[in-house]
Amino acid sequence: MEAQIHPIAGPGEVAHGGASILVVDDDEHVRRALKRVLKRASCVVHEAPDAEHALALLAVEPVHVVVSDYRMPGMSGVEFLRVVKERWPRVQRVLLTGQADTAAIEEAVNHSEIFRFIWKPWDDGHLLLTVQSAIDQYWLLVENVRLSDLLTERNAELELSNRALEAKVEQRSQALTRAAHEWRACFDAIEDPLAIIKGDGEVVRGNAAFAREAGAALHGVPGLRSDGGGFGKLPCPRGGHEEDEAASPLERRAFEAQAGDRTWLVRTFPFPEGGVVAVWKDVTEEREVTWRLLQAEKMAAVGQLAGGVAHEINNPLGGILAFAQLMAQDDRSAQDQESLRLIQDAALRAKRIVESLLRFSRRPRQDERGEVDLAKLAEDALFLTQPQMKGRQVEVVRHLAPARAFANGNQIQQIAVNLLVNALQAVGQKGKVTVTTGVGPSGRARLTVADDGPGVPLQIAGRIFEPFFTTKPEGQGTGLGLSICYRIAEEHGGSIHYEPVPEGGASFVVEIPPAPSKS
Repeated sequence: MEAQIHPIAGPGEVAHGGASILVVDDDEHVRRALKRVLKRASCVVHEAPDAEHALALLAVEPVHVVVSDYRMPGMSGVEFLRVVKERWPRVQRVLLTGQADTAAIEEAVNHSEIFRFIWKPWDDGHLLLTVQSAIDQYWLLVENVRLSDLLTERNAELELSNRALEAKVEQRSQALTRAAHEWRACFDAIEDPLAIIKGDGEVVRGNAAFAREAGAALHGVPGLRSDGGGFGKLPCPRGGHEEDEAASPLERRAFEAQAGDRTWLVRTFPFPEGGVVAVWKDVTEEREVTWRLLQAEKMAAVGQLAGGVAHEINNPLGGILAFAQLMAQDDRSAQDQESLRLIQDAALRAKRIVESLLRFSRRPRQDERGEVDLAKLAEDALFLTQPQMKGRQVEVVRHLAPARAFANGNQIQQIAVNLLVNALQAVGQKGKVTVTTGVGPSGRARLTVADDGPGVPLQIAGRIFEPFFTTKPEGQGTGLGLSICYRIAEEHGGSIHYEPVPEGGASFVVEIPPAPSKS
């Protein structure tokens, strides 16, 4: 039957996985053998090849028992254990020797006051029992000191109070301690960053989420001060100074603040005696979802309006175009012919706008969708835009990997054509357009159209998918191209977004749900 070690954390001690044992021997095989035996018990085993390394480890690690060889290079085991006794008197010392040297044993007993001897080769059961006894002796010394201190404390208290009052105080102290532990556990379990801050800006306490976002260790949070802009990734909980001066000291406040690429909702709850409890909530994704919902509602409203307007305009527009073409067939002056040509061009442009409005307002049926390959649709879109590339020095780079999606092929091809036309207009007479298809990290089919043009200015990047918003010169754009792309992607359960290119230019990424797998 093997002996087992069942260490119990002593008063005032921090347990690091149970009892801690240091094995010191210049023979690596011996150290491994000792560790193998001792790890059967619930204890942490450290090792050192000589006394110098062992003393350095003892200075930084809590150790309960030291098992040292007698003969080692440099400082002997007896001398090493004597130093351990002087510096760490509670640590129990066990000498491991293979020599029946009476003088050495006497020296160890007189100078090092070792707890036990273990002879080489050892018996595993005897070794475990010896170490167990040493650990028990360690905790016995600790308990003796604790009891001695407690006795002195109780004697002083008995002189000032009676037993009933003492029991009552002890009971309430334990309740308060338990409540404090429960409060700290709940405090640290809150997922949103939370901190108690003094009036001068010094942090009294913060939870684990606050420490993570502030870039500080949890034990280093008390005493932390703002760097002027906030705490690490968190914005300052005071907000604007003018706002603070106008607000009542006891008024609860809530405001949104930007820190890097994240949006935070900051709420403060003041204490009457000064200071606040500040809570930060990351609302970046929430605001993004809200924006997308508003954009979708706006697109739906514009689509309904556009459909009605387009139908009303289409009939008179057809009449204008027909009569202009009939009049152009008559024998007229050059000036009249030029005027009729301008009328036809304007009518054709209006017709294209009406067709775009009708496409924008029309919702396709689900049964019009099927399995399509974005690589094939991108290749067809490139073919359709070839006439626009004639006479220009435009390099087209294709990275077309299979990307199967469940979609309406004509509509996805329309997205590709719109993005390619925009890219060609962005690069002008010379540039590079890159078309990429494949499967994205989320498993969706992905189409990317990038160019090395001037890109999209940051101040308008949030508006490029709005209907009728365009930066192109008069007569070159309707402002509906990207809006139609956005709506088609949303109706397919996908998305489209803009990404700036670090080297310069713009990149539009379209993601569509994949086609169902064929089982």
